[in-house]
Amino acid sequence: MSNELELPESSSELGKPARSTRRKFLTRAGFGSAALAVGPIAVASPVAAMGNGNSGGGNTPAPQRFTRLFPNLEPFAEDSVALQEALLELGKKGGIMDAKDPLEVGPIRLITEPELSPNNRDNPTQTAGTTFVAQFLDHDLTRDGGSTLGSPTSLTKSLNLRTPSFDLDTVYGGDPRTSPELYADSEGHFLVESGGLFEDLPRSSNQSAIIGDPRNDENLMISGIQVAMLKFHNNVLDSLDTRLHKNLRAFNEARQIVQWHWQWLVVNEFLPQFVGQEMVDDIFRNGFKVWRTRSAQIPVEFSTAAYRFGHSMVRPSYRANLAGDNGDPFFAFVFDPDSQGAPDPDDLTGGRRSERRFIGWQTFFDFNDGEVRPNKRIDTMISSALMNLPIPTIDTPHGAAVTGPRSLPARNFLRHITWGIPSGQEIAKQMGVDPLSAGDLRDAADIYAPLGQSTPLFFYILREADVVEDGLHLGPVGGRIVAETFLALLRLNRNSYLSRNRDWKPTLPFEGDRFDMTDLLRFAGVDPATRGQ
Repeated sequence: MSNELELPESSSELGKPARSTRRKFLTRAGFGSAALAVGPIAVASPVAAMGNGNSGGGNTPAPQRFTRLFPNLEPFAEDSVALQEALLELGKKGGIMDAKDPLEVGPIRLITEPELSPNNRDNPTQTAGTTFVAQFLDHDLTRDGGSTLGSPTSLTKSLNLRTPSFDLDTVYGGDPRTSPELYADSEGHFLVESGGLFEDLPRSSNQSAIIGDPRNDENLMISGIQVAMLKFHNNVLDSLDTRLHKNLRAFNEARQIVQWHWQWLVVNEFLPQFVGQEMVDDIFRNGFKVWRTRSAQIPVEFSTAAYRFGHSMVRPSYRANLAGDNGDPFFAFVFDPDSQGAPDPDDLTGGRRSERRFIGWQTFFDFNDGEVRPNKRIDTMISSALMNLPIPTIDTPHGAAVTGPRSLPARNFLRHITWGIPSGQEIAKQMGVDPLSAGDLRDAADIYAPLGQSTPLFFYILREADVVEDGLHLGPVGGRIVAETFLALLRLNRNSYLSRNRDWKPTLPFEGDRFDMTDLLRFAGVDPATRGQ
């Protein structure tokens, strides 16, 4: 491993932060300015985020190409009509990947009676919010700028429209000068509006969210994370010495504080949930095994296959909040095509404002009140609600019409053809990992015999997680791709805490042993205690 990508010897070096309280934090003038102030940070502009290749001015980087972790491996299969038909069969509604949740019983019973979905097992080690943090992180790193679904495409033909740096460019856009539509004032407070009972994203007259990436309004949960991050930044900014509130000095410091606390959560809370603490520790101790590039680019093996593991964690339905629906809990399917177009749809899609359309975070993260719910295990069973996506939820190049199947796994498989992704078996061999057996993949082979020996990476890493880790987190192939990508991008980001100050510890107040997601939500003021529900 090159010196440029060296990491601390163990993730335990990242340690537990020194104990802090809200009162101590709020009375500490300046709050770490000498250690953290680094000046302007390069981020993508909203223009670039929407698909325009032009630079947003200043330090804004141009969109980047994708890369490969395994450039010498051949695609898992040669494109053909037979192959595409097999992949559509593999991922179709009612097929072997459909968990066949009994949607007809309604959203409440699918939560309260998990035995109704024996194919779609709960994950006792993760909470429901982990799924949507994974989606939020994905949107912060990557957005395909124009490849064609199911049509082989050179890496030179499409751009990544996000900055692959965990820099929260989907939150910040540029800054108050370059992205003024996102901000309430020249000091750098974000616009935050009300949805009735509680906060909502700022919206235009047609209810489109005014945010750095429109995908962060796809569903109510990711909209909730986005607006929580807006409020988190605003409260950090308000806590700084007022003497800094000139020439965006306080804004830049607040952004640094927010980014570093978020990156801490990525490394210490969420990445271990995705891949297992043992994998994270191994990379900190022994370095990278598959990451070879010294530039911060997104590998297609990650974006097209391995990081789509989160699709398996999605529940068919959620309790959005405890008392938002005329005093009752708001239960709903994550997607319901029959609700599309309604002013206040009965599902959890985004893009609408009403009093009940907010997230009560006690369902999604553990506030020690007994209300948290788990997500689903990582396996080849996908919630039935994702097998027939509503058209507005399908991301396409800006202005393009939706084409292809509406089943989420089927769309994932066609992207393997787009980018020529190697098989899971060949990648396992390249890593020195024992591949899954033919018996482990017999159901894929029954659909199309070659898929049992040369399996699409998305299917492979889901089955590997199930076989090797009982679906609790990713296995050795999927886990290493995800973990090395995360840690390499953080190390290559010259403004991340892993690059600037490896010994840094969170400075914001927290409860319990260390800073976690519930502490971020508390500081943002969107937690159950602050809201009173």
